[in-house]
Amino acid sequence: MKPPSGQRPQARRWTRRRFLRTATGWTAGWQAATGHTLPPSNPPREAGFEGQAERIARHRMGTVTIVVRDWQGRLVPAAAVRIEQVRHAFLFGSNCFLWSQPAAPELERLYREAFARLFNAATLGFYWHTYEPVRGAPRYAQTEEVLAWCREHELVCKGHPLAWANLPDPAWLPDDHREIGELSLGRVTDIVGRFRGRIGLWDVVNEPSLLLWAGTRHGGWAQAIGTQAYVSEHLRAARAADPDARLLVNEVLTAYPSYSVLDALRDGSGRPLFDAVGIQSHMHLGPWAPRYVWEVCERYARLGRPLHFTEFTVLSGERLPGGRWGPTRFEYEVMQGDAVPALYSLLFSHPAVEAVTWWDLSDRGAWKGAAGGLLRSDMSPKPAYERLEDLIKRQWWTRVRGETNPQGAFAFRAFYGRHRACVRPPAGREVRLEFECLREADNVVEIVIPENGFATTLSQTPGFPLPSPDP
Repeated sequence: MKPPSGQRPQARRWTRRRFLRTATGWTAGWQAATGHTLPPSNPPREAGFEGQAERIARHRMGTVTIVVRDWQGRLVPAAAVRIEQVRHAFLFGSNCFLWSQPAAPELERLYREAFARLFNAATLGFYWHTYEPVRGAPRYAQTEEVLAWCREHELVCKGHPLAWANLPDPAWLPDDHREIGELSLGRVTDIVGRFRGRIGLWDVVNEPSLLLWAGTRHGGWAQAIGTQAYVSEHLRAARAADPDARLLVNEVLTAYPSYSVLDALRDGSGRPLFDAVGIQSHMHLGPWAPRYVWEVCERYARLGRPLHFTEFTVLSGERLPGGRWGPTRFEYEVMQGDAVPALYSLLFSHPAVEAVTWWDLSDRGAWKGAAGGLLRSDMSPKPAYERLEDLIKRQWWTRVRGETNPQGAFAFRAFYGRHRACVRPPAGREVRLEFECLREADNVVEIVIPENGFATTLSQTPGFPLPSPDP
């Protein structure tokens, strides 16, 4: 690992002990500054780093059995099998906001390449005041452009956010509460319906726990009807526009008041109105302590919905006086490069977490002007990017070779997601196809070797029976 040009390596190696000590101190400082406190509990030792490999194997992997037959239905023993993962089921993503930069086309090209190489999910922006600066003229064309690129690279897309009362109002927004409500709910209906089938995840309401402090016209209407009505009405509008979409409420505070807001959002049968819990985790004052991360996961998992860490940031620069942030520095990049894989591993090992979204991919245009990117402003990768790529695409990536047994079967462990199988029978041509390793399924995949060797069929049915040994 080399320092950026012009910078000298001044930092010593961040050991796990040093990271834990520093992260705990930074978290304590953040709690003192914000008034947040850790819940009074004493999680077991494995709530930190210990036990992660076992939890990842248990919660992120399943057993797959490949059964090979010929075109006459006979089992094929001694067939060579190669398995390579193609896509994770777990969502590793980032916001995709650095787009259409005519002054920097080469930087944008590098940005897109780095994005597609690492991630399988993208968050698209729908901030009302910038998305619809002129009433009745939302910027759909730009969304279509980004969506086309995401489809080309098979990225799962999420829209963020549809309703955020603390966001600056569009300049044209009226003062009348009734009209504001109609416009806000109509916006949800229009956007979710328009992109139905192409954007399947939505941060429907952003930061409802801060609603009481909203000083906007939109916030005035929200305060008038109350937090629960505000959130539930927007969720119901999104659900009506696309019943198949997965809806999130995205929270910024991880203290108990946020939990109570979410816990009250239930239908008549007691089920939550949302499909996943969005948890922001901007660590601008230093990485959260592992114990605290685990406590957040355990607490919000009790809502009975999966957890998405929607805005994940660890800086590689320091905080300056006056609320400003310094540029990336080598010694801070070393710290970020140690903290990021440690925290991702902890989240990947928790069974309730199903998505982590980095915020922002590059320092160029990053939130608050802080060095929060995995890439520097010139799009060169920081150590954190490289180490995260090693986790996602190497350590947590299925690569298996073997051959079918006398019963024509080959069993192996695989990470949940899409895989490519290459099967070569003892006599005949190799066939290739893709299949999914699914959670809570038997994952028995039948591959039929055709007579002419030019085509193949696949059967993947949960509960598909394993072949019996030949008599």
